Amino acid sequence: MKNKLLLTSFQTWLDRQTYNSSDRLLAMVEEWEFAETELVLLRQLPVDVELATQKAIAAIKSFQPQGIICCGMAESRQQLTVETNATCGDNCLYTQIDVDKLVRQLPHTSLSHDAGKFVCEGLYYQILKFLYASHRELPCIFVHVPLLTAQNLPAIEQDFKCIVEFVSILATQDK
Repeated sequence: MKNKLLLTSFQTWLDRQTYNSSDRLLAMVEEWEFAETELVLLRQLPVDVELATQKAIAAIKSFQPQGIICCGMAESRQQLTVETNATCGDNCLYTQIDVDKLVRQLPHTSLSHDAGKFVCEGLYYQILKFLYASHRELPCIFVHVPLLTAQNLPAIEQDFKCIVEFVSILATQDK
């Protein structure tokens, strides 16, 4: 039986944006084949923490994934960044994934300890909170995607495939 991973992306939030790079990456991911992994894509979440959280948690309950990869756009970043944690007020929750180990394998990806204080961090925090509260030890990370260009796309695709495979392997170990 294949592992099931839930991947999320967002809509644009500014009038000048023609696309959200997280969603464009997931559109490409739809075409990828993984031998041991089934991908469930929850694309174009609204740029609203409460609504995005409701949709994501409903998808978690409905699809029962073995792992979660949330994605958002970070226009000012130059490469993929994996978020170590999410905060809400004075509270901070950390992913259970060894993100240091993951990022050491990825030549075009870095760690981030600041998920942005926007809807990305809000969604990540709420999903981690839901997982902790429901005692679900699912691997869950948030990946920020830079603007996609002809120059960076091959490297981003390569690293993101590795991220999917890494989370899928962790999901196998948690079965």
